Amino acid sequence: MQYVLAHLSHLPLDIARLAVWLVLLSLIFVPLERWLAVRHTKLTGRMLALDLGLYLLNGLLPAAILAALMSLLAVAVQAVIPAAIPATLGALPLVVKLPLSVLIAELGFYWGHRLSHQIPWLWRYHSVHHQPEHLYFLVNTHAHPVDIIVTRMFGLVPLYILGLAGASMGGAATPALVIVIGTVWGFFIHSNLRVRLGPLEWLIATPGFHHWHHTSAEPFNRNFAPTLPLVDKLFGTLHLPPNWPAGYGLNQPRTLDTAI
Repeated sequence: MQYVLAHLSHLPLDIARLAVWLVLLSLIFVPLERWLAVRHTKLTGRMLALDLGLYLLNGLLPAAILAALMSLLAVAVQAVIPAAIPATLGALPLVVKLPLSVLIAELGFYWGHRLSHQIPWLWRYHSVHHQPEHLYFLVNTHAHPVDIIVTRMFGLVPLYILGLAGASMGGAATPALVIVIGTVWGFFIHSNLRVRLGPLEWLIATPGFHHWHHTSAEPFNRNFAPTLPLVDKLFGTLHLPPNWPAGYGLNQPRTLDTAI
């Protein structure tokens, strides 16, 4: 109960923070999506209202639930994992800990995302994210909160188990930075921007990479990694042609990924 009350006390500040982020994102992406659009589309008021509502909901609810779950996990880890492992990795300086955490979390996010295309009850929630037939930056948060919580847990749990996230200053900052980096990049890769980076697209995700994940026609179940396409290359799910998908959404029946 105390945790709930403490979180509610921060609610006005959290809403203000989300509003500031929305203004900044809009100032960046709205003009760019007009000038460099993959395809020019007009959003209806209903679509925009839904996306704004999901932006607010998913900016508040998953973070609150994850904070509680990660606190419980941190206590459980202390009782199960040999102390030497988290102590050694937790003592690393932030400049080393952060890139290591990003890489480990990337693998976790990849498999959390991929499993949401394999396990029917997870797909039921994740399919919400695939419903939009037009991609633009706010599609990043067009998702069910359960889907966001599950995927983030896949990325964050290993950090707590290994001691890369914890009570220390660097440990407390690490998961927050991982989420911020992933979220900001998520707005970019969902954006309606005709941006290709040539050979660099093998190293860093772009709209040209991620739009194929949202294709409404075969090939499905490709490009799961949030920031590093090499992870998809490693696990055989990379699809990176020079062209763009003809359409997006769930217009065709979707076959769940059955390959591991």
